[in-house]
Amino acid sequence: MNDCIFCKIIKKELPSKTIYEDEKIKIIMNINPSTNGHLLIIPKEHLVNLMDTPNDIITHSLTIVREKIYPLLKERLNCEGLTIAQNNELGQEIKHYHIHLTPRYQNDGLEFVYDKSQLSDLDEIYEKLK
Repeated sequence: MNDCIFCKIIKKELPSKTIYEDEKIKIIMNINPSTNGHLLIIPKEHLVNLMDTPNDIITHSLTIVREKIYPLLKERLNCEGLTIAQNNELGQEIKHYHIHLTPRYQNDGLEFVYDKSQLSDLDEIYEKLK
C-alpha cells in the first residue's frame, strides 16, 4: 500500500522510534501515547486486520511481548501491568494490522469508558452467542 503510514515506516520512508525489530515485525513507540512507553507492534507485511493476519505472526508477536517487551517495560519504566489491544475495522484508524501495548501504572487514569445504557441484557446476548 503506497499510502499506508505503517508500510512507509517499515520501508524507512518515515522515521520511527524502534524498540524491537526482526524479520516479521517492528515494534515502535506510539507518537500519540496513552501512557509512558505505549508501543505498537506492526507486521512487516501489509495486513489489514486480525482476520488477514497469519497465525504465525500473531503467535510470534505475543511471544516477543511475553519474552522481551513486557520484561523490558517492567524493568526500565517500572510499569505494573500491560494492556494489549487490537482494533478491527471500527476503531482502526490505520488499516494495517497492529497491536497496542499500553504499560499500566497505578492511578494512570486510563479507563475504557462506554455507555452502559447501550448494552443489551446479558442473558439475551448469551443466548445469541452460545
